[in-house]
Amino acid sequence: MPQTQQLIETLKFALKAQKKTYAQVAGVLELSEASVKRLFADKNLSLLRLEQICHMLGIEISDLVQMMNQRAHRITQLTREQEDEIAGDRLLLLVTVCALNRWTFAEILGHFVIKEVEAIRCLTRLDRLKIIDLLPGNRIKLLISPNFHWLENGPIQQLFRSRLQDDFFNSRFDRQTERLLVVNGMLSRESNAELQKKMERLAREFDELNDDDAGLSLDQRRGVTMVIAMSDWRFGLFADLRR
Repeated sequence: MPQTQQLIETLKFALKAQKKTYAQVAGVLELSEASVKRLFADKNLSLLRLEQICHMLGIEISDLVQMMNQRAHRITQLTREQEDEIAGDRLLLLVTVCALNRWTFAEILGHFVIKEVEAIRCLTRLDRLKIIDLLPGNRIKLLISPNFHWLENGPIQQLFRSRLQDDFFNSRFDRQTERLLVVNGMLSRESNAELQKKMERLAREFDELNDDDAGLSLDQRRGVTMVIAMSDWRFGLFADLRR
């Protein structure tokens, strides 16, 4: 991740830590809230604006850089053996997904039929894996990097593909919170590469929105799975007509 992007991600983290809103930032910068959101989304903050926001937080830019360096040492992905450990234990996988989505210990126990001792066992294993820091009172502190991701075609991705893709695509996608788009066409290699970049950008925006909403209470959020895929066109309907 480019250093400028890391710095702005750290600034967003600092804002959340002090429970500061984009509306408050807008007031300091004398901009609309929409303009502030766009600045953060585009990673386009001038040094002057960065300094103004830091002043609002009561910190210096040097403090922000120090925070960024501390966050940079967090893990971005696990080893295959660690993913195997999580994928092989259904309760551990459940608690891992909850922890990554910033659920509290009480919320996990309140929403799932899981014994307290089992939940603590799972959190202790996540602590050992350095995914979280298990604090007194079973408080959960995430230790992962903002750009944490599962191994490409690793145990977790394989598990979700084999066990969950049928559930996902069996949906009719007719609810207000659902959407399915299927398009076909013919693209040059250059256009294909450009579209893949846009897909990656959309995935980053999803992560940013997920991060932005992490401070909301659980009843204001609901689980969302977004699948972005692109492949060569292999429509079986016409397979027997190919030369």
